[in-house]
Amino acid sequence: MKSLNKQILNLAIPNILTSLSIPFLSSVDTALVGHLEGLHYLGAIAIGGMIFNFIYWGFGFLRMGTTGLTAQAFGENNSEEQNLILMRGLLVAILGGLALILLQFPIAELSFFLVDGTEEVEVFARSYFEIRIWAAPATLFSYVVLGWFLGMQNSKIPLFLTIVVNLSNVIFNLIFIKVFDFKSDGVALGTVFAQYLGFFLSFYILIKHYNFSFKLNFEKILDSVALKKFFRLNLDITIRTLSLVFALSFFTAKSAEFGEEVLAVNTILFQLWMILAYGIDGFAYAAESLVGKFIGAKNIENLKQIIIQIFYWGIGLGVLIALVYYFFFEHILSIFTDKNQVIELAKEFMIWTILAPLINGFCFIWDGIYLGATDSKTLRNSMLICTFIVFIPIFYLTKEVLGNNSLWLAMTLFMFARGVTLSIFAKSRFHLWVKV
Repeated sequence: MKSLNKQILNLAIPNILTSLSIPFLSSVDTALVGHLEGLHYLGAIAIGGMIFNFIYWGFGFLRMGTTGLTAQAFGENNSEEQNLILMRGLLVAILGGLALILLQFPIAELSFFLVDGTEEVEVFARSYFEIRIWAAPATLFSYVVLGWFLGMQNSKIPLFLTIVVNLSNVIFNLIFIKVFDFKSDGVALGTVFAQYLGFFLSFYILIKHYNFSFKLNFEKILDSVALKKFFRLNLDITIRTLSLVFALSFFTAKSAEFGEEVLAVNTILFQLWMILAYGIDGFAYAAESLVGKFIGAKNIENLKQIIIQIFYWGIGLGVLIALVYYFFFEHILSIFTDKNQVIELAKEFMIWTILAPLINGFCFIWDGIYLGATDSKTLRNSMLICTFIVFIPIFYLTKEVLGNNSLWLAMTLFMFARGVTLSIFAKSRFHLWVKV
């Protein structure tokens, strides 16, 4: 048991630090823009960020699928397949990134047609989008590389890369906003510069530490059986992820309809949800790596034990975060904004932020377990059920009575339903995982 806990923590602690650096960056962006004069800048990065969440989370399979497949190849001690998985992912990432740049105009037109923000917010959000889209190839490249390292049971290099990229992003943002007075555009420019720094640094690490040659053996890379498995897995993950992003984007879009102050409050409070998600995702990523490894090695006893232990660790962290939010809620809010009206309004919805760590951890951990098992079909089905049968109906049924609370109620029950459905499905799916 000690050995399994050590394996969990060796992966989880760097993963937690890696994951928390992501909402840290987003929180710094929110805090920087939240202290500018005018709420429209905060609304701009909220809507601009929502659009990129939808785009990039749609490509989330590049990380999630890569981790599970690589971890299973690692458990089988199949080094050739490990390298081929990386090359397949990188080809898709580069082509996908270039396609996003070429299609940026129709993407922007559709996005701003669907999102109903104020005219001033939309002007700055559009400018933010037109700058940040140029980071697409580097961003998607990083998804594959980070997923591959995790599958190789190495969480320290992703930690190093993420910290370097995010700290440089903060530095670039400060320079562009404080020195050059670029407002919300400075956040977009900072992201572009930082992502390409990570792009070149990843190349260097793969060559220096893994002796990776990047030779293109198209016959093996385009093997029909391997590609069928790759795209089947990734199609399910894409549908699952787009359903999740739809729910989160719906949340932001409906927040905008309640006015600039509510949008600002919900943007800040959702940062706290994301800190929770990325924190517990450290254990979810450990689950991906270890579950995949033990399935690849056909080690069923350790597979069972690792699932149990990761739940203990993940839920324990969730309780700790809930206590921090409860006792330090107002202090945390003051970090994000100095506007008293926003802080006072946020207090009306604080209960949802305190409850979130006690509820959301279950589905986050299950996500990692299912991804490690490359059981993307079940993840897809659960997400579709929870998005369109739970989240959307609950919002519309309670909107007139509860107002903005209806959004938070719908999001909370959405997360709860995900945990319940994945727990139920696991009972019937486990015997299929061990036959992989």
